[in-house]
Amino acid sequence: MGHRTTAPGPSTVGPAAPGPSVPVVAELSGASVRRHTTGQAILDGVDWTVRSGQHWALLGANGAGKTTVLRLVGALMHPTAGTVEVLGHRLGRVDVRELRARIGLVSSAQKVPGDATGHTVVLTGATGTVQPLWKQYDARTRERAHALLAELDIKELADRPYGVCSGGQRARILIARALMADPALLLLDEPFNALDLPSREDLIDTMHRLATGRPGLTTVTVTHHLEELSPAIGHALLLREGRVHASGPVGDVLTDGHMSACFGRPVRVSRHEGRWLARSGSSAPRS
Repeated sequence: MGHRTTAPGPSTVGPAAPGPSVPVVAELSGASVRRHTTGQAILDGVDWTVRSGQHWALLGANGAGKTTVLRLVGALMHPTAGTVEVLGHRLGRVDVRELRARIGLVSSAQKVPGDATGHTVVLTGATGTVQPLWKQYDARTRERAHALLAELDIKELADRPYGVCSGGQRARILIARALMADPALLLLDEPFNALDLPSREDLIDTMHRLATGRPGLTTVTVTHHLEELSPAIGHALLLREGRVHASGPVGDVLTDGHMSACFGRPVRVSRHEGRWLARSGSSAPRS
């Protein structure tokens, strides 16, 4: 693709039409967020529906509003205008502390004591605390933490201090921690940040196994790179300057045209064995 594509407005691409029996996990209707100090729009009229068992990628340039959308869905903030419903509850009409307990959140910015062992970090997911509350962890809870470490293929990290673990190991420990509350919705904010190639591939394999092994789990992953998407990702939301550019099945959304318009430069997209690749400009491979 050798020409520049502009984005005059939201795409007509929409989500697939699942059966009416598939419950809605999160829904944004005309959701807008403005800075209180300047009135600047961070999000502008975002409509988005996430259903149970779906796995979404949330993409866009820096400043497009990805983290703000994740914070809305994670019940960490309220919209300035419009509505946000999560797990059947509308923000503003529910105790967000109870709602947050049913949502798993993974972020590389999470504060975790470096001297806590992997098992201890996972345990804190049961109480949603940074420091462990030992009196609240019975034998069953402790065993569940061990089981999650094994499920994510990191049981050898149970006694290793979090601070000496690699970036990829930390990411998987945090995912295990988020799963302690058995959430219906798992949100991942740039979980691949600063990972080397082997660590990235290990984490992608982990996310794929989680998606296939937990059919009721819904995930939303914020990322900058298509290469970080597991084959389990079935839907994508593209944001540009706080607005939805395209939303729906990955095959309809992750195209040369949509990606070029979203990022403001020519992008070529390819897919091989369920994995995605994006290249920009004259260096993009040609078929």
